[in-house]
Amino acid sequence: MYSFLIQSDNLRGNKIKFDKKAIPYIAVFLALLGLVIYWRTEVEKIPGDINVRSGNYRLEDGLYEEADKEFSEALQKNPEHAMARLGLAITYMQMGKDIEALQEFNLVIENNPELAYAFANRGILYDRLGEHEKALADYKKSLELDPDILEGPGYLWRFMRNIDEKPPTILSRAEYLEAELAKPEEERLLNVPEVDEKQRMYKIDD
Repeated sequence: MYSFLIQSDNLRGNKIKFDKKAIPYIAVFLALLGLVIYWRTEVEKIPGDINVRSGNYRLEDGLYEEADKEFSEALQKNPEHAMARLGLAITYMQMGKDIEALQEFNLVIENNPELAYAFANRGILYDRLGEHEKALADYKKSLELDPDILEGPGYLWRFMRNIDEKPPTILSRAEYLEAELAKPEEERLLNVPEVDEKQRMYKIDD
């Protein structure tokens, strides 16, 4: 007890200096932290939004079972939630559940025919299934609906996932398929596994 009091007295005798130059940096850090917390926990705009946001995080991390659970729960709350159904379709595609994925993509497109991301992802699924004409049609439709989709993932997205090379875009894949499908069937090279596996999913970030 005595030694503690001595230490306390010594501490009281020393003035703690605070560098005022650090204040702007601390303020910026706290503001950014607040934005991240708000972004992740804000009140739902429509029922199911929070589950969709959580499902997107799980999907990006490759936790497909957990993503499936989140998107399914969102659809229980709101069967008309387009982003929940799109997320579920992408999750099924990543899990190799092709039939289920195609059913979900078809439902999304039937109810949201202007959603470019749904056509882009269904095109990827058709590509994987070897239905290249359908894939090309979906790629073209997605580009028609939203030309910006051809940009693909940006530098920050790739940096966060330690990806040096920019993955193929919808546009580059569509151009390649169109050129190959124009050739005689015996000359076509429609699948290049080392390139095809780099193709990324397309989803709307919250």
